[in-house]
Amino acid sequence: MTGRRPTVPNWLRARSLRHRLLIGATLLATIAVLASQVIGVVVLRSWLLSRVDEQLEDFRPPRPEVMRGPAPGEPDGDDRRLPSDFRVYFYGPDGELRKSLGSGPESGPELSGSAGGPASGFEEPTTVPAGSGGGSWRVLRQDVPGEGSALVALPLDTLQGAVSKLLWLNSALLLATVVGLVAVGRWVVHLGLLPLTRMERTAGAIAEGNLELRLRETDPHTEIGRLGRVLNSMIERLRAALRERESSEARLRRFVADAGHELRTPLTSMRGFAELVLKHESLPAEQRHEAHRMIEQNAERMSLLVEDLLLLAKLDQEPVYDREEVDLLSVSADAISGSAHRDSSSRVRLNPLRPDAVELESVRVVGDSHRLRQVVGNLVSNALAHTPPEADIGVRVGTAPASRADGGLDGPGRWSSGPELTAGAPTAIVEVTDSGPGLTPEQAGQVFDRFYRADAARSREHGGSGLGLAIAAAIAGNHGGRIELDTRPGRGATFRLVLPGAY
Repeated sequence: MTGRRPTVPNWLRARSLRHRLLIGATLLATIAVLASQVIGVVVLRSWLLSRVDEQLEDFRPPRPEVMRGPAPGEPDGDDRRLPSDFRVYFYGPDGELRKSLGSGPESGPELSGSAGGPASGFEEPTTVPAGSGGGSWRVLRQDVPGEGSALVALPLDTLQGAVSKLLWLNSALLLATVVGLVAVGRWVVHLGLLPLTRMERTAGAIAEGNLELRLRETDPHTEIGRLGRVLNSMIERLRAALRERESSEARLRRFVADAGHELRTPLTSMRGFAELVLKHESLPAEQRHEAHRMIEQNAERMSLLVEDLLLLAKLDQEPVYDREEVDLLSVSADAISGSAHRDSSSRVRLNPLRPDAVELESVRVVGDSHRLRQVVGNLVSNALAHTPPEADIGVRVGTAPASRADGGLDGPGRWSSGPELTAGAPTAIVEVTDSGPGLTPEQAGQVFDRFYRADAARSREHGGSGLGLAIAAAIAGNHGGRIELDTRPGRGATFRLVLPGAY
């Protein structure tokens, strides 16, 4: 049978930190005061009792002839009264009481209960009760040479009265102390927890949606201040996460809308041409062939768009890349060769990154060869598609430390797809430069967005759907680098692939 957990009375259950601190401080102070009072009473009583014992030890019984006075029980004369509270009992050698000195309204000590008789006990000061009524006495036996012994007694009424008054005084003082502690403690605890109360109010306002507020208590030398600094950091991260979430949701909605629009256009064309063929079976063979060609062209367009969307989805899920040595010079040369089917591919020139370099140099990095070829090929194709036939296009390959001049760091007139690299770190760079019309700052700011096209009238076959640079930026980011754009209206554009760790 399992025992029940002990129940705690409701009045002992503190409902808040303020109550717990108040009760704890009051209990500790009360225990301290009570302990000091108990120690004081014990010390005072011990001191008074030692004074009584000293008086008993210093007392010397009267001369032996005094013992020849009236027999026990007969009244003493005035000359036989002791001028103090002492009581003296004289015993003969046979232990028989022969004489007593001292008198008073209170009864004397009870001596009959001592073991072996009064004359044989009380070698040390001993406390005995009074013969009748209340009170007690302190008794000590002293030997009288040749005459027997004497018992000397002193009443403890003074000691007990002093201790009693001190106990009453201590009780009143303890009660006043507890009341004062509760009254002052409430104010002290309230004052001490005032920063925590302000933090509570501010946190409540933040929880209601006001994320602009911050906690003011940030002193690193106090516990509440350190808590405030941590909470401010958490709030700032929460605010950044909410902003990122809102931005991500907005991008996702825009992405879905753009994807739906891009897919709807070829689907609509395919449906229209299919209905035309089915409803007009008497169409001439030439028109029927044209309809079939348009259906196939739109199907291919939709297939390429879906492939790009799937690739972006894989890139967003942090795909596993091959880790191999890649020569960016060879990749750039292959990208230029791959554009040979274009009539204008002859205007693309491959040059070293440094104008003063005599010949091209091999630039090696570690990465996924297939994906990096896709990035460089996309940049070259993008330059060919968005520049007039008479514009010159240059592909430059080389290495340089990360800087504003060569790439890797942000600067005026530069837009990038990712964060800066470490200043001065070695980088591998592939630049695709054209002498075309360039882009405006508004266009350059959105050029890496998905489905963005500087010319909204372009179709898939005349400029793409706006996913090429987004794919290139994602691949570069997953390689620890980024894509940069330097452009000005009328002065052409330079797209730059910057990768870290060239060797």
